Amino acid sequence: MTTKKKAPGKAHRKGISLLQLGELFPNEEAAVQWFETVRWPDAVTGQESEDRPCPRCGDCDTHVIKSGKPMPYRCRGCKRYFSVRTGSVLECSRLPLRKWAYAMYLWMTSLKGVSSIKLHRDLGITQKSAWHLAHRLREAFSGDPGPFDGPVEVDEVYMGGKRKNMHQKQRDQLEGRGAAGKTAIIGIKDRPSNQVRATRVPNVTSETLSRFIMEHVKPGAKSYTDDSRVYLKLPNHEAVRHSVGEYVRGQAHTNGIESFWSMLKRAYAGTFHKMSPKHLERYVREFSGRHNVRELDTLDQMRLLVMAVVGRRLMYRDLTADNGLDAGARS
Repeated sequence: MTTKKKAPGKAHRKGISLLQLGELFPNEEAAVQWFETVRWPDAVTGQESEDRPCPRCGDCDTHVIKSGKPMPYRCRGCKRYFSVRTGSVLECSRLPLRKWAYAMYLWMTSLKGVSSIKLHRDLGITQKSAWHLAHRLREAFSGDPGPFDGPVEVDEVYMGGKRKNMHQKQRDQLEGRGAAGKTAIIGIKDRPSNQVRATRVPNVTSETLSRFIMEHVKPGAKSYTDDSRVYLKLPNHEAVRHSVGEYVRGQAHTNGIESFWSMLKRAYAGTFHKMSPKHLERYVREFSGRHNVRELDTLDQMRLLVMAVVGRRLMYRDLTADNGLDAGARS
C-alpha cells in the first residue's frame, strides 16, 4: 500500500486525542495553570510577578492572595481581586476551568459545530449552561482583522426552513423565489490567505453588499462573483454565469466561498437543525472563525480561543433579551 506524500512546504496539522487531553487536564489545578500560562505567559502561576497586569485597571502592581479567597490575585492600584477569568467571557461562570477546556476542545475540533445537547451530555452540565457556554465561545470571534488584499470571491446564501415544511399560512405569506422568508448572509473569501469574512445582512441589495465588500476588501482588489445583478456595479469585478450553467471560466469562479457555505448548511441540517435569526450572526462568526484557524494545531487553536475571549462578555440576560428578531429554538 502506497502512502500519500505531503505537499512540499505545507506543515502537517497536529491534533490531540481525548486521552491526551485528559493527560493535559487531569484536574482543576492543571486547568487553572494552563489558562494562566496562556493569558499571562511571562508570569509564574501562584507567585508574585509584574507580568500579571490587573484585568480591570491594567496596573502591574499586583500580588498573590495565599488563601486564594475570594480570588487568587489582588491589584494594589484599584484594590480589587481578580483571577484568570476576570475580564473575559469566563467571568462569573461557576463551571470549572477544566470543563471550559474540554468545551473549547470539542468546539474547535467539531467542524460541523457542537450542539448544546452534546455539550450538556459530555460535560455533565445543564443544557441551559451548555447553551450559554457555546454562545460565549462564539462571542470570541466577534472582531475582524484588516481588509483583504484580494483577489476575493463574494457570494450570498440564505438560511431558513424549507417551504414544504411550513404551515400553509406561512407559505401563503411568502412571495418571490425560494429565498423568501429566509435570512440572508454575505461572505467573502480571500484566495491568497484562504480567510473568510461573513455576516448576516438585512437585505440583499447592491448598496448593502457593496458596503460590506468595501469594508473588508482593499480598494482595487479583484473580485469574483456569480452573475447576480447586485454585483454589477462592483469595480474590478468578473462574474461567472451560473444562470447558463457556467461555473468556472479561467480564474473566475466562486467555488471557495461556496465550499464554506456547504459546511455551514451541513451544520444547520445535521447538528443544530435550526439557527434562529436572533442568534444567526453568532453562528456565522463561529464557522468563519473556525475556518480561519483550521490550519493551526489543536492546542494552538485552543490557546487562540482563550486569548480571543479576553475583553469580551456575554451575560445570559443580554443573550436572551429581545432584539427584534425571532428567538427561535435553542439548538
